[in-house]
Amino acid sequence: MNKEKSFILWFKDIGIKDVPLVGGKNAALGEMIANLVPLGINVPDGFAVTSFAYNHFLEKSGLKEKIAKVLEGLDTSNMRNLSKKGQAIRKLILKGKIPPDLAEEISKAYTNLEKLYGKNVDTAVRSSATAEDLPGASFAGQQETYLNVFGVDEILLAVRKCFASLFTDRAISYRQDKGFSHFDISLSVGIQKMARSDLASSGVAFSIDTETGFENAIIINSIYGLGELIVQGKVIPDEFIVFKPLLGKSANPIISKNLGKKNEKLVYSGKGIKSMKVPEAGIRKYSLTDNEILKLAGWILQIEEHFSKVHGHLQPMDIEWAKDGKTGELFIIQARPETVISTRDKNIYKEYRLKKTGKILLSGIAVGSKIATGKVRMIKDVKNIEEFKKGEVLVTEITDPDWEPIMKIASAIVTDKGGRTSHAAIVSRELEIPAIVGTEIATKTFKDGDIITVDCSSGGSGLIYEGSLPFEVLEHHLDKIPKTKTKIMVNIGSPDEAFKNHILPVSGVGLGRLEFIIASHIRMHPNALINYEKYKNSENADLRLLAKKIDSLTAGYEDKKKFYIDEVAEGIAKIAAAFWPNEVIIRFSDFKTNEYRKLLGGELYEPSEENPMIGWRGASRYYHPDFKEAFGLECLAFKKVREEIGLKNVVALIPFCRTVEEGKKVLESMASYGLDKNADKTLKVYLMCEIPSNVILANEFLDLFDGFSIGSNDLTQLVLGLDRDSSIVDEISNENDPAVKKMIKDVIKIAKAKNKYIGICGQAPSDFPDFADFLVEEGIVSISLNPDTVIKTLSSIAEKERTILGNL
Repeated sequence: MNKEKSFILWFKDIGIKDVPLVGGKNAALGEMIANLVPLGINVPDGFAVTSFAYNHFLEKSGLKEKIAKVLEGLDTSNMRNLSKKGQAIRKLILKGKIPPDLAEEISKAYTNLEKLYGKNVDTAVRSSATAEDLPGASFAGQQETYLNVFGVDEILLAVRKCFASLFTDRAISYRQDKGFSHFDISLSVGIQKMARSDLASSGVAFSIDTETGFENAIIINSIYGLGELIVQGKVIPDEFIVFKPLLGKSANPIISKNLGKKNEKLVYSGKGIKSMKVPEAGIRKYSLTDNEILKLAGWILQIEEHFSKVHGHLQPMDIEWAKDGKTGELFIIQARPETVISTRDKNIYKEYRLKKTGKILLSGIAVGSKIATGKVRMIKDVKNIEEFKKGEVLVTEITDPDWEPIMKIASAIVTDKGGRTSHAAIVSRELEIPAIVGTEIATKTFKDGDIITVDCSSGGSGLIYEGSLPFEVLEHHLDKIPKTKTKIMVNIGSPDEAFKNHILPVSGVGLGRLEFIIASHIRMHPNALINYEKYKNSENADLRLLAKKIDSLTAGYEDKKKFYIDEVAEGIAKIAAAFWPNEVIIRFSDFKTNEYRKLLGGELYEPSEENPMIGWRGASRYYHPDFKEAFGLECLAFKKVREEIGLKNVVALIPFCRTVEEGKKVLESMASYGLDKNADKTLKVYLMCEIPSNVILANEFLDLFDGFSIGSNDLTQLVLGLDRDSSIVDEISNENDPAVKKMIKDVIKIAKAKNKYIGICGQAPSDFPDFADFLVEEGIVSISLNPDTVIKTLSSIAEKERTILGNL
């Protein structure tokens, strides 16, 4: 068979080497059918109409010269010029007649597909440009796809439409800007059996986190019905994150599950598709089961491993999948190289940082990690894109590929709808401009001319500030960061920051706080969830109202305690996965009573204290009858992370433990909920050293616990007799006070003598370089820093270590 002169090639007969003939999409399908279907991965069969066939069509119909003439004088910066020329070319192609010999070949191939799948088999007809889906050149979304196409006449029409889509306005503009000739790029068309995802679910997946470049995560997005609505951005999908290194090695390495707003779906309708509303019960439910998530993740890892071998280097993949509602089977329907984040220089760490904050106007899903300012330009319809000016912030409901000519000149993009895999998100990543999607009300919040700052620098949640706020961009070359003998770790607040900071040159996490997870993701007092059933049917109207509020915040969960466990576990797991296999020290909740009262239902359970800073907090809550069950939920979350997800690098940290006897009670309480140091020899439990009694009785405390993490803020407060919440005595508070430093010096010496872990996670070394020098002199094992101080403090500590060695 002479492939180069073939009109039709079946997927089983093609591979990556055939990209010039069948395009990236079809070549990848061939690779998978030949190499991965035998391993158990389901890929629907089909065939490709080749680029040779496309060029045959152009030549026989005399279109090549006519198209070249229309393209004369093309100006992609002039929207009217671009639109007029694109429309003229598409009209020429759609009027062109497919040559009889090509039409006959397509007809025969479709008949053979019917023999495999049945009469009038339903197909997806997809464009596959011969330069698309190559590392460094992402043509994804530039050409069209037609779904639920059946019957020879409809197939031939869809093929012609695909040929025409090589000359959509966006495709012409994209090629021109990327320096590709309009005739060096040909088009192949893939005709593939459809999986009946209109009766189930479908989506996209990445074998890398596309926001941060974290390579150990598999991101799966899922909606009901056909997958087009994800890219169109009309729905926010469910999002699942799976930890690659533990796939097949632990019971359930799903580290995150986020319920999306899947209120619309696309289904079959005659010879076409239509949109339908999703019932409320469906919206409140995940569109994939855990078993399906793990099966897909396993396939995605196999696909990445195969294409990495093909390309000769790690090649993260962008994958489309579908679930057939008739058979219940999962299918991979497309795979292409991820071409944006994976091609960046991993040695360069860019840090965008606001110099000051302001009034927050809106939040949404952050795309990228940059900051931009600009003037709002509201555009609600693509026909008005000519109004847009370079450097403005595009605010709109959703975008599609027709918007790309103006997206490339925007300083930032903000949309009402869409998730991380919507069109706006995909294009923003490629253009390397910040975007905040899924805000829901951006078009109702802003007006033309508003000056705003779009901030995507803090992880998963993007913030929009009023006015133009100053910011800086710091660029660090990681290969120039010195190594230190002292272990440098990082403090992580919100789990959303973890993946973003995975690239920092640190040896794990010295402090992860549950308070951020509880305050931001749960927002409810744990006892309110424990007692939910009592409120639901209470005669008290206020309690019934509380139950309704709890319902609205726990969508998809009948068991409210399980919601709490899962959310806490998810937060811990994200942090632990980002820095795996290094030690990640997670502190149990250390809210004070006044902070717990602010949570939904908190006023029912929390006393009013005159000085909550030294009141009912930390260890004293964990065994108390009024809080022990709530603490148990935290323990069960830890247990899930360590035993079910398999992240054994998590270390528990007990805060504010006043007495040795209290320490024993806490360990007993932990053991009663399955965190038993005696039963699990891999489980480490550290104690916050932040009370003078911890230092005075350090030997006794260290007989119970595996080490100390010094909390310099509270230790300073209690050594100097201060109230940290009092602004009047604030100026006296100083970690450099000789009394505080003597306490720290003494406890470092004791811990090292007992061969126990001794680190510091307090604010002092982040704020005061000389304090970090003092810790190095005393031989502390680890120093944990805030992310924004890691790199500068590393250099300072390295210099200090050189000085100490030089003086020995």
